[in-house]
Amino acid sequence: MPRQMFKVLAVSAAAAVALGGAQSASAQSAQLIAAAKAEGELTVIALARSWCGYGKMIDAFKAKYGIKVNELNPDAGSGDELEAIKANKDNKGPQAPDTIDVGLSFGPQAKAAGLLQPYKVANWATIPDSSKDPEGYWYGDYYGVLAFQVNTDLVSKVPTDWSDLLKADYKNAVALAGDPRSANQAIQGVFAAGISTGGGDPAKAANAGLKYFSDMNKAGNFVPVIGKAASLAQGTTPIIIRWDYNALADRDALKGNPKVQVVVPKTGVVAGVYVQAISAYAPHPNAAKLWMEYLYSDEGQIAWLDGYCHPIRFNDLVAKNKLPKAMLDKLPPAEGYAKALFPTLDQQNAAKEVITKQWDTVVGAAVK
Repeated sequence: MPRQMFKVLAVSAAAAVALGGAQSASAQSAQLIAAAKAEGELTVIALARSWCGYGKMIDAFKAKYGIKVNELNPDAGSGDELEAIKANKDNKGPQAPDTIDVGLSFGPQAKAAGLLQPYKVANWATIPDSSKDPEGYWYGDYYGVLAFQVNTDLVSKVPTDWSDLLKADYKNAVALAGDPRSANQAIQGVFAAGISTGGGDPAKAANAGLKYFSDMNKAGNFVPVIGKAASLAQGTTPIIIRWDYNALADRDALKGNPKVQVVVPKTGVVAGVYVQAISAYAPHPNAAKLWMEYLYSDEGQIAWLDGYCHPIRFNDLVAKNKLPKAMLDKLPPAEGYAKALFPTLDQQNAAKEVITKQWDTVVGAAVK
């Protein structure tokens, strides 16, 4: 056979294989969509509609696939989500969550407890290895940094670093955005304070953070209320320590009433990765898988960025020039993120163990 003819046939064969693979992937996608639509609904938990732009994302998913979405307990913490799976594992109704969105350290914990089922999305390869379980039981979805959300109608002197929050200027003013005994956002807030005051050592951060909040509580600055947009606006919690994306979303939603400033602190800048997973007992497993495919598609990832969250595929999307400049311009200055610490999973687990178990004895403030 002439060499040139052999090359032509080889190229044609390769093209046929590639086409067959594409058709197979397309067929698999169509089968998943059909199976999800047959189930007819999806149950999510802890997805406040202002969190990361989830409201728009849920509505877009419903419109795209015609699947009903049950939204359970939007203010739940990561620990609450795992408890919801346990409590409803024999329940096939809308009280049982199909998927969870939890802090990084809660992913392995849920896997070890047998609460998750594995699933790898089509864009699996573009998720950084450091942010996913190799077997597909959980995978990073987005990240942000801990920031100060400040009601500047009530707080004239805006704090710029953790040390400021201990000053007399902030009596009865500072709150966490969750219960540090169970909510990842609050646990990371304590950890971040400890990074700032403990010399930047992750191994010392949990204890340093507990001492910091103990000092804040004794000074009368800590408010043991879960900080939200409403409590910020009402003045109950004029300063809230929370993820930057939540604070920025509130700033937009409040529309200047009150005025809100979002401050990335000078030190102790801690980034937190959240992860997605599917419940091992999901009543609607195919709808759950389709929801994951949507979240990790370019469309879903860009929607997270529109909600001020850095999507886990951020670098991949930047490389492919998929991110709108106007969207990037709405984010805080890049230099505020330059010093961000991404704690390892081991560091987070160790800190969570200390903070959740010692908060009551060291700080003694029951957050509600």
